[in-house]
Amino acid sequence: MKTILIKNATIINEDEQFISDVLIKDSIIDRIDRDITEDGATIIDATGLILIPGTIDDQVHFREPGLTHKGEIYTEAKAAVAGGITSYMEMPNTSPQAVTILELEKKYARANECSLANYSFFMGGTNTNLEETLKVDYSKVCGLKLFMGSSTGDMLVDNEKTLEGFFSKSNALIATHCEYDPMIKENQARIIAEYGEDLPAYFHPIIRNDEACFKSSSFAVNLAKKHNTRLHILHISSAKELALFTNKIPLKQKRITAEACIHHLWFNDDDYKTKGNFIKWNPSVKTEYDRAHIFEAVLDGRIDVIATDHAPHTLEEKQLPYLKAPSGGPLVQHSIIAMMEFHKQKKISLEMIVKKMSHNVADIFNIEKRGYIREGYFADLVLVDLNKPTEVTKQSLLYKCGWSPFEGVTFSSSISKTFVNGHLVYDNGTFDESRVGERLLFNRAS
Repeated sequence: MKTILIKNATIINEDEQFISDVLIKDSIIDRIDRDITEDGATIIDATGLILIPGTIDDQVHFREPGLTHKGEIYTEAKAAVAGGITSYMEMPNTSPQAVTILELEKKYARANECSLANYSFFMGGTNTNLEETLKVDYSKVCGLKLFMGSSTGDMLVDNEKTLEGFFSKSNALIATHCEYDPMIKENQARIIAEYGEDLPAYFHPIIRNDEACFKSSSFAVNLAKKHNTRLHILHISSAKELALFTNKIPLKQKRITAEACIHHLWFNDDDYKTKGNFIKWNPSVKTEYDRAHIFEAVLDGRIDVIATDHAPHTLEEKQLPYLKAPSGGPLVQHSIIAMMEFHKQKKISLEMIVKKMSHNVADIFNIEKRGYIREGYFADLVLVDLNKPTEVTKQSLLYKCGWSPFEGVTFSSSISKTFVNGHLVYDNGTFDESRVGERLLFNRAS
């Protein structure tokens, strides 16, 4: 049994901040106390560092299988642990799509071979596979993903009768991408008719506007309320949608929850002037008004989770003209330190960052023994140095695609060490790849 003793860490956990030691035995947090001694333990002095539970990213696209020119489970999970993400939930729009149990389990098998972080994979819904999704054991699968708006992979579910079936019959947590396609197509046709096809990326939030998001999100919410479905709406991008969510009841009583992503908290439509397609996401980065109100909703509890929607494309693909360039970008390597930058600006507390990136994700998905620093829980832990800057350069990136929308930014903080199941996988730029992550399990009926 490998034993590690972290000494003098400033722990951020469950709305508290305190200095303590943490004893790790093999994969588990064995003891949390102020002054622990343990013969034979490897000592890590964490004086001056903060210790947080490893973050759980509930929305990533790692592109394997079939799209591995953009990213792979190995490369993107490696970037994730360098960024302090110890667990992730990956989306089904790969090639082939994870819309059968057979294809879904192939992804789990591949992650078991090479993923340095813990993992789960969403089952994908289509207009024709409802019965297959009902056979999934959701104590071993994070949830069911429905693209109620089209994006990378052409998995649009737009048949209202089919959607009614998913919401009325599924016992899974349903995670949705909400944009109303007919409105988006109408907007695009109108813009092209007026301005031609050589459009700058600035038109993206005009084509994929807040009305298209609200129409789809509100439809999903109404379906969930009608059938008491457990609904989780991903990447909220507009102030208009915030009226759909509440902070009036505790998280564990909510049947409808929501996620915000790093790019919708960091960028606004003014950034298209300098970033262009490199901040082209679906749903789109919108106005400063939208960005500010999403941030406010994170703070007041209407939005429950902060994630990345990490979605790499090659540099060549992103340099295509706006209408041909795919949507999405890589973010997992810098999500925690981006949020720490907001903390440095006094916009959010450390406790709130941990709640939205670790605690709440574990609670929403009922993840077994993760997301908290607790005795008996898996030792998924991250040491952060709030006073050691991180310069984002092309050379420092671990993504297979080789670019980041944060290139040129110097963050005030850095990830010092990342433990996955008690294994020190990342240590100030050095990796120990002798152990891989584990499949996430969920405390809920199958």
